[in-house]
Amino acid sequence: MSNILIIKHGSLGDIAQACGAIQDIFENHKNSQIYLLTTKPYFELFKKNPFIQEVILDKRLSRYNLIYLFILMRKIKKLNIDKVYDLQNSSRTKLYKTILFPKSNLDKWSSSETTLPKGESKEEFDKKSVLERFDYQLKTSGLSTKNTKLPNFDWSCSDIDEIKNKYDLNKYILLFPFCSPHLTSKKWPYYNELINLIKSKFRDEYNIVIAPGPSEITDAKNINATCVLNGDKALDISQLSRLIKDSSFVIANDTGPAHMAAHLGAKGLTLFGSHTTAYKVSIERENFKAIQVQDLNKLTPEKVLERIIEKI
Repeated sequence: MSNILIIKHGSLGDIAQACGAIQDIFENHKNSQIYLLTTKPYFELFKKNPFIQEVILDKRLSRYNLIYLFILMRKIKKLNIDKVYDLQNSSRTKLYKTILFPKSNLDKWSSSETTLPKGESKEEFDKKSVLERFDYQLKTSGLSTKNTKLPNFDWSCSDIDEIKNKYDLNKYILLFPFCSPHLTSKKWPYYNELINLIKSKFRDEYNIVIAPGPSEITDAKNINATCVLNGDKALDISQLSRLIKDSSFVIANDTGPAHMAAHLGAKGLTLFGSHTTAYKVSIERENFKAIQVQDLNKLTPEKVLERIIEKI
């Protein structure tokens, strides 16, 4: 039996996107022990993934913390890893490669750099969509890829019947109006106006709900929708997955929950400004589409409602 290591640190959207690649690695190494190195926010989540046997925590302390780095590298070396699939492809994981397998190439360490197309710079390669890059990396590593371009995040869902009963969630439209404070260019400003239009159009057919993250609970009071919590806390990732999966429709900024919705098969829309493109982040699926505009401040609630009526 060989030992395989996958590296995937996050963010949340990245985790959802990588599910298909992780499944394909498992399918191609069914007689191997599959380890996954990830960070604290996703450590417990990945324990639920059926394609991983053991999850290893990377605290991602400063790379100048030599004691921590030594302990982590020693732990990985003791696993006698035969092959690494670096799905993070960051400067940190490049450092790990230098320490663990300094002279290795594709046969030992699969990354976007070790599988880079001949004559193409990494800057050019990174212009391709996320899922195309994963697919190329794994195929060049000798794997067949049936799932990489079709990630399925369903494994992440947990039972939330008690929460749904508490909030009377039968048919509901789920909104994600927030974003990271340092990424305000991703934030569409007209969610309350859209809520009023939805209520006017559909009357009482749908409950309008939001599910804020831990740092968004206070801001959620400014949104005219039912705020779904687990007690007084934000839903965890698995609870959020089920809430998204069971929704009638999702409207979201370009954030982690939008990527979750795309790869949970939910119906919905994500709203993109000029910060990136829906193509590059591989977010559009059969049921989940994007509205791409140059300036989110000029995207009217009426236009978004038109798309909801078309898709719901």
